[in-house]
Amino acid sequence: MKSKTSIPHDDAVIRELRENPAFAVEYLKAALADADEPAVLLIALRRVAEARGGVAKVAKAAGIERESLYRALSPHGNPRLSTLIAVTKAVGLQLTVEATRHR
Repeated sequence: MKSKTSIPHDDAVIRELRENPAFAVEYLKAALADADEPAVLLIALRRVAEARGGVAKVAKAAGIERESLYRALSPHGNPRLSTLIAVTKAVGLQLTVEATRHR
């Protein structure tokens, strides 16, 4: 009996982000929910960009210099809202706002 070959977690996540747009939406929603650590969203958005053709391709589609996008989506990045909107649009998504549940 042959055993299945495993792949690294990051590779599996990238594959799922590439093949499943609904997963990408939930992935970014989960990252946004981590309000204590804003870098989580930047890393998640970078992974979505990598899955959707690579950061260079997404940067070109978003009208942003590649190096600037790499910096903006780094753990210590501080992108402008216009950058986040352009990147999400370039990967076929959009940022939205929802009411929070009162506790």
